[in-house]
Amino acid sequence: MHFLLRYLKPYRWVILVSMLIKLCATLAELLAPYVLEYLIDTVAPTGEVGRVFFWGSAMILLAACQWGLNVYANRRSVRVASECAYRIRRDLFRASLNLSGEQMDRFGLPSIISRMTSDTYNLQGFIQSSQTMGIRAPFMLFGGILVTLSMDRALALILCVMAPVMIVLVVFISWKGIPLYDRVQRGMDDIVRVMRENITGIRVVKALSREKHEKERYADVNNEAAKRDIRASIIMALPGPLVTLMLNVGLTLIVLLGAHRVNDGLTKPGVILAFLTYFNMILMGVMGLNRIFMMLSKANASAKRISAVIDERDDLARIGEDEAAHTDQTGFLVFDHVSFSYQADETEKSGAGFAGASRQKALTDIHFSVPKGASLGIIGATGSGKSTIVNLLMRFYDPQDGHVFVDGRDVRTYDKDELHRRFGVVLQTDTIFSDTVRGNIAFGRDVTEDDIQNAAKDAMAKDFIEALDDGYDHKAAIQGSNFSGGQRQRLMIARALAANPEILILDDASSALDYRTDANLRRAIDENHGGTTLVVIAQRVSSIMGCSEILVLDEGRVIGQGTHESLLKTCPVYRDIYTVQMGEA
Repeated sequence: MHFLLRYLKPYRWVILVSMLIKLCATLAELLAPYVLEYLIDTVAPTGEVGRVFFWGSAMILLAACQWGLNVYANRRSVRVASECAYRIRRDLFRASLNLSGEQMDRFGLPSIISRMTSDTYNLQGFIQSSQTMGIRAPFMLFGGILVTLSMDRALALILCVMAPVMIVLVVFISWKGIPLYDRVQRGMDDIVRVMRENITGIRVVKALSREKHEKERYADVNNEAAKRDIRASIIMALPGPLVTLMLNVGLTLIVLLGAHRVNDGLTKPGVILAFLTYFNMILMGVMGLNRIFMMLSKANASAKRISAVIDERDDLARIGEDEAAHTDQTGFLVFDHVSFSYQADETEKSGAGFAGASRQKALTDIHFSVPKGASLGIIGATGSGKSTIVNLLMRFYDPQDGHVFVDGRDVRTYDKDELHRRFGVVLQTDTIFSDTVRGNIAFGRDVTEDDIQNAAKDAMAKDFIEALDDGYDHKAAIQGSNFSGGQRQRLMIARALAANPEILILDDASSALDYRTDANLRRAIDENHGGTTLVVIAQRVSSIMGCSEILVLDEGRVIGQGTHESLLKTCPVYRDIYTVQMGEA
């Protein structure tokens, strides 16, 4: 729980004051039955009405103090818990944005989402409960025992014998529940994963009439998560009934023994009444400790999951120029004998290469150079490694062998923001955000209104934007669902062009565009962004045939490289693709 302590440290004085206030409220609560016993056994027999009203008023005052102090302390506790949870969510979100592609693959997006939601909720609940019940529960337990000892030691011995047994029982069972809640949270990851897949792919599910199948798939993960939660809850709920049973047995013994002591003149009726009240307080104290340990178990599991992300080291940290690789190749974008596989193990990362590696390589010995202002087209079958080149170029991942250079510098020497500001990108998995059209194109960057409108014009998006009721102020739905596929792609291209990037990457960015719009788009980019280095990944030959250099990939290897004309002569695969798509023999 050291992770949680660093978030609580700025609030240590607030927490201390809240606990002191809570202590005062608990003392007032403990004092009330003692005053009641004094009122019944000492004051009432005198028949003095004034004294009765005085001590009765004292009890009312104690109740009011208890209520007021508890409310004030609880409000302060809620505020601390909310602010800590806010800071944890903020840091977790920032850490998630800084994860490399490999780290994100390892954690998984559904797991990140559940850590940011249910795990932070568990921590918030624990922070709040530990402040409100962390003082009240033990003081009610031990304070109740001490007060009863001062009133009647014989009756109090029953509590003294039972209390340690109950505490050990609660602590032992709660400790056993800690690993179970980690499994519960992993079950939540599976639920989030299936929900996310179905929500984002709802149209595919409906189009293929797979609702029943997906309901069954969700039911499987939901049932498994429920089983884990039930098992953890059953174990953590065991102390409650056992403690209640023991306390009821003790209560019965106190009533029986107390009746005999009253008859024998060894104690007074008010003491028995006070004992019954203190017994309930002790029960509440033990149950409070049980709840604290239960929440501690959840919070401990959640804190480990959250800290694993926040404390994850940056495996794509910037390196110094003295550590950087150098290349003899000249060019603005350079891949120097690059090989790469996803989820490579630590042996591969450490420089041992791919010898004996069991994972299939996404890229093998990729070698090319693109001059500034030139264009590179990449074509190949699905899974041939086209998008992986973009991932390495923008340093979402680092290659296991070889090096990547941008503007003569090893990409590892760039600050991430410095590197990414040079790019304008439309990725295969790109998205439209729930914002206005203007907001989606500008995307929080320092771009002018002219930049936005010129980018929309070059992306062939201006006409349909201006035809909207609100124009550039039109609000896009989540994932841009109120736009067609072609409109979404044009908006994303406009976003990539708006900041006038040095390097423009279009990863299958025209798949939803008709041939005429695609041709007009390429013409506008050539005319208005001539100084931009262009990387085009496409399935259509028509989208890349005008590029100054073309790579043909197959299973992560370059099987053809050159201009359109040279590839028609030297690369059978490229020639076949061209013949099929263009209808020429």
